[in-house]
Amino acid sequence: MEELTYRMEGDYQVPNLLPPEEDTPIVLGKYALARKKFLKQNRRILFTNLLTAGTLNQHLMEIEQTANERMELLTRQMAQTEGVTEELKASDQMKWVGLMNNIRQAAEETILNDLIYA
Repeated sequence: MEELTYRMEGDYQVPNLLPPEEDTPIVLGKYALARKKFLKQNRRILFTNLLTAGTLNQHLMEIEQTANERMELLTRQMAQTEGVTEELKASDQMKWVGLMNNIRQAAEETILNDLIYA
């Protein structure tokens, strides 16, 4: 444990508490930013604990990676279940685009409910 330092604010000594420094700057994706916003607004204690422990960015990167992997998997599985194939894409592009958009939206809704807002 590091030695705590203090600063004077009026007549009080206030500890200088800063979260641990991150080694490399990270770029947060769509799902990581959504999770961060959710934690900040709805799970304040968990957000503060992750922030002060220095594990917030690690948590957000794990969420981003897991969400992207699940999105690919769910999209592939749902497309296979619905019968959306390359043959359909070649024969009727508009129908294929509409079906794929519906599948992506359903997969994203599942990810948001199960992973981001849980």
